[in-house]
Amino acid sequence: MKKGGAERSPLFCLFIFSYLDVEKHLFMLIKTYGSAVYGVDAITITIEVNIGAGSSYYMVGLPDNAVKESQHRVESAIRIAGYHMPRQKILVNLAPADIRKEGSAYDLTIAIGILAASGQIDGDQLADYVIMGELSLDGGLQSIRGALPIAIQARKEGFKGLILPKVNANEAAIVNDVDVYGMDSLLDVINFFSGKEKPAPIKIDTRKEFFKQINSYEQDFADVKGQENIKRALEIAAAGGHNVILIGPPGAGKTMLAKRLPTILPPLNLQEALESTKIYSVAGKLPASNALMTERPYRSPHHTISDVALVGGGMNPQPGEISLAHNGVLFLDELPEFKRTVLEVMRQPLEDRKVAISRARFSVEYPASFMLVASMNPCPCGFYNHPEKECVCGPGVVQKYLSKISGPLLDRIDLHVEVTPVNFSELSSTRLAEKSSLIRYRVIKAREVQYKRFVEIEEVHANAQMSPNMVRKICAIDDGGRALIKQAMEKLGLSARAYDRILKVARTIADLADSENIEMEHLAEAIHYRSLDRESWAG
Repeated sequence: MKKGGAERSPLFCLFIFSYLDVEKHLFMLIKTYGSAVYGVDAITITIEVNIGAGSSYYMVGLPDNAVKESQHRVESAIRIAGYHMPRQKILVNLAPADIRKEGSAYDLTIAIGILAASGQIDGDQLADYVIMGELSLDGGLQSIRGALPIAIQARKEGFKGLILPKVNANEAAIVNDVDVYGMDSLLDVINFFSGKEKPAPIKIDTRKEFFKQINSYEQDFADVKGQENIKRALEIAAAGGHNVILIGPPGAGKTMLAKRLPTILPPLNLQEALESTKIYSVAGKLPASNALMTERPYRSPHHTISDVALVGGGMNPQPGEISLAHNGVLFLDELPEFKRTVLEVMRQPLEDRKVAISRARFSVEYPASFMLVASMNPCPCGFYNHPEKECVCGPGVVQKYLSKISGPLLDRIDLHVEVTPVNFSELSSTRLAEKSSLIRYRVIKAREVQYKRFVEIEEVHANAQMSPNMVRKICAIDDGGRALIKQAMEKLGLSARAYDRILKVARTIADLADSENIEMEHLAEAIHYRSLDRESWAG
């Protein structure tokens, strides 16, 4: 061999070729795939691992502190599994590089990428799988958030399968047409790609899982003695999707009644169940035993809650209580005790049925279609208008207490229901009360009427969601009905905002009665549910 006129020995040539072969092995690039959750959807993240000459570890691509700390968890887990952490330069890139990566769920993805890039495992199959999981120091896999939206995105992008911690496997397996493998440790994943041990993918019959516990409620309206008028009001609220506020003294049963409202709502359909499951999956609140939510959510936050905790957001945006109540019930006990700023941030989600969280670099949107059920005492001492006990609040105190709730918020509540204490004869009665299943049957029938009514109108499914223009067309009343509402507004001092609310509620009452038209008795009952609109209510 000659170069520049000089002859090179065969030994030197062998050294050159060997050096080039080593260089080729040292500079090796491997791609593995993970996923990032934003809002209730996922984005595929490519984890590129390059091992070359040097001795440092670098991670780029906008990782947060939890992702950066993965180096130590990954190194310990690799050693425990019987493999070695390369001592060359390791460069890890999380692409796309302009999206911030958060959390510890990329540990497993990075570890497999390092092992494949260093030639310790075969990397030929890595492009077929999305790999996610947090590593313990002993190599065990901890649960992650958002397994369901990650599985949905993996199927959408044509990946063959999804590898994740076993505790999240059932949740992800409700997605069809993508193989889901639940693993206990890093060693299990290594054996999977080495071909030593390949378990069967987990299969979940989504429809069977959905119908298995669809009506399994612990509470029942049959447990409530008396309060038939309140049960009737909650039946109307459930039938039309109306927001409701219960006003009454302590111990009258407001909380007990509110807890049982989900038992008379129509069952979740499969689409609603998937929506709610995605939200709970992203929030990390889905029980490990449940692959799919089958009951309507019921959320009851304490009155000390912050506005961010209620609507969602934070440094790393997460769904708030109103999104966790999506397709279900949000119960706010002792409404005037909530901070005014907290209550005011609900106004827009109540109208739009979604909440948008905006940041400088990105924005996320969470669904928030819920029924608001609130309760309150009529005054600070709790006994204003009580049939037996005397109110000790001074002049103007009751009105001041009620003024903690703004008019625009009350404008979004259709039914104002006064709750009176149950007397002894009703409490001690052995007569069986009506079960939730019977009330639910009537509610479902009324909802079916509304479904047919709004079938061609997008995003309107119940009477409570009608716009003012729709109210004029759908809630037409005759001259007698108009005269009744006029008389009620004049004699009872009802405010102008009560007009549309009365018509919406009357339409729901007519649907429950299977009546095509709104009759006088339907209007009269709807007028009865506007207590807080009466100018004389608080003296």
